Amino acid sequence: MNFGDIQRWESAVYANTFRRLPVAVTRGKGVNLYDVKGVRYLDFFSGIAVNSVGHCHPKVVAALRKQAGTLIHTSNWLYTVPQLQLAERLESLTGMNKCFISNDGSEAVECALKLARKTTGRKEIIAMQNSFHGRTLGALSLTWEEKYRTPYQPLVPGMKFVPYNNLQALKGAITNETAAVIMEPIQNEAGIIVPDDGFMAGVREMTEKNGVLFILDEVGTGFGRTGSMFAFQHEKIKPDILCLAKALGGGFPIGATLYSGMDFEKGEHGGTFVGNPLACAGANAAVDVIVKEKLDVQARKMGSYLMKELAAAGYRAHGKGLMIGVDVPDGRQTVLDLIKEKVITIYSKNTVRVLPPLIINKKHCNQFMQALSRVMKR
Repeated sequence: MNFGDIQRWESAVYANTFRRLPVAVTRGKGVNLYDVKGVRYLDFFSGIAVNSVGHCHPKVVAALRKQAGTLIHTSNWLYTVPQLQLAERLESLTGMNKCFISNDGSEAVECALKLARKTTGRKEIIAMQNSFHGRTLGALSLTWEEKYRTPYQPLVPGMKFVPYNNLQALKGAITNETAAVIMEPIQNEAGIIVPDDGFMAGVREMTEKNGVLFILDEVGTGFGRTGSMFAFQHEKIKPDILCLAKALGGGFPIGATLYSGMDFEKGEHGGTFVGNPLACAGANAAVDVIVKEKLDVQARKMGSYLMKELAAAGYRAHGKGLMIGVDVPDGRQTVLDLIKEKVITIYSKNTVRVLPPLIINKKHCNQFMQALSRVMKR
């Protein structure tokens, strides 16, 4: 089947929701993807910061195969060991003491919102301008971009926005009705917007002083992406509630919400598939790879190298670790041109987002830089 056949097939049978890039992939290995003709591409977006351990990492694949041959699903009417193993591992890594496992990042945020409202008895949630927290109605209500929100109004009430990286604006917005403040350590979907050093710590201090919960959405930044295991560790703080997903599963869909000092009552939250043994086994293996191979350190080293190379070449680049934005005159066209150079990235407006697997080395960075140079000379 050729690419044109796949495009026509999708148009006939699939929801018209995605503005896809012109590549149909059939397999992946390590840092590479292969299309229907067997053409190899350097993957520099890793499924939107998901495939941090690379495609089809042998340890993740082995764990999934073993679990698939043992037990895939039971629902949460019964206890399963992989779920508890993963929860305990995540609590150890984050310093939290409770965990709820979900299917993706939007669900992790939904869990956080419900928990914040239940715990405080208050309804107002403050989010940041340019934020992206997901597409389910609760998460969408905290997502800034109007094009995502407008078709689904009215959304969940009680949500409001303040400018990102502005502590004074946040201070003025907190009221006696505020249950929580939610933010991303780095705004990924908005184009890799990095706040000033100390902003996250300032939000933590302000929420504590006002008796407001601090929800940190590390769906995109977690598990080494920014050069530490979690972005909050850069500023030596800890949120009340932490949302995780993407890299957690090594490519398998899974999310998690971590928290301390609060909890649900029986029956207040749940889901048929959440925390299923197969997803948890894959996540346990992926987290094990990230920790044992010190991919947070690798992200820090390769991110530093890539940022220096971009600066030396005259590009305006911003980010932390291997979450990097490169500003260009036309984001979509640059990404399409990079595909012709056999490098896959994604874009937000006029920013190319560089989110490669954390296993990349200097050779891969140089390959990306050479492709970008050829594209920008056109």
